[in-house]
Amino acid sequence: MWRAMTKDDLAAVEAIAAVVHPGYPEALEVFAERLSVYPAGCWVLLDAEGQVVGYALTHPWVYGQPPKLNILLGAIPAQADTYYLHDVALLPAARGRGAVRMVLKDVVAQADLAGQGNLSLVSVNESRPIWERCGFRLAGDVTPDLSSYGGDACFMTRP
Repeated sequence: MWRAMTKDDLAAVEAIAAVVHPGYPEALEVFAERLSVYPAGCWVLLDAEGQVVGYALTHPWVYGQPPKLNILLGAIPAQADTYYLHDVALLPAARGRGAVRMVLKDVVAQADLAGQGNLSLVSVNESRPIWERCGFRLAGDVTPDLSSYGGDACFMTRP
């Protein structure tokens, strides 16, 4: 079950990020700021015992200009023209149960509320096939700077 993220979840989010993205560390302040700047786009996944086993951080942004990892946003840009999935991370035990597809329903609904007609993300950790199954495709119309995301990173979009 996905629910809205709260400040009380931030320690669990940081711990999950350390497990799922050890090569892409982000400071606790980054997670806290995403929650502060755009709380409507932050969710956590709970297991049957109510433990946080995943999270999603999303927000409006500028298409083709994904924020570098481990930086503070400051604010959502006035010229935001995409709904950006900064991170969707699940502990290994939470994978393979449709959690990504479930949260995408919330993401799409929030993108609609934010007036964004497309979604975008940077795929890392060989997750491109997962995102392709969710309707994302490589964005061939822009070449963003993905240097902070690692060698297999690719910018993807979905209407």
